[in-house]
Amino acid sequence: MNDLLRPVLTRWRFFALLAAAAMLGAAHAFQHFGGLAPCTLCLRQREVYWVAGTLAAVSMAVVRLPGGPRWRAPSDLLLGAIFLAGVALAVWHAGAEWKFWPGPAACASSGASVSPAAMDSLLLGAKAKAPSCDQAAWVFGGLSMAGWNALISLGLAALSLQAALYERSRR
Repeated sequence: MNDLLRPVLTRWRFFALLAAAAMLGAAHAFQHFGGLAPCTLCLRQREVYWVAGTLAAVSMAVVRLPGGPRWRAPSDLLLGAIFLAGVALAVWHAGAEWKFWPGPAACASSGASVSPAAMDSLLLGAKAKAPSCDQAAWVFGGLSMAGWNALISLGLAALSLQAALYERSRR
């Protein structure tokens, strides 16, 4: 095993927590500083990181309890499964953006407007339209945020599996 990777694998739950927090931070930065309102699938992808971060934090405490070390590999595998769920959601979203398949019914076909007139109408009781899941709001290197999220989630799932295998080899 690579000596650079060993410290990450031995503390995978901590690094998974950091990764989840970083992904949530990036998503919120795009929303609040970049002005990119999240669509329904964007919000679902964030839920994966909330679950992963919570599991990572809880499992960090559990493995320190008496008898807790036996939960190291299973918690890593569970983190991997959660990150794989994130891959599936992100691929679904990216596929909807590329028009390979439809997004969920909750996704509108037109984006939300944030003009002052739109804000006034919202205050007067108008219904807000969620941004469309089938239109990429941001693209870098040919991939949308959903595409990048799929790759990052896949990498996190792979590291989770590698951490679980490493933990089992230490027994």
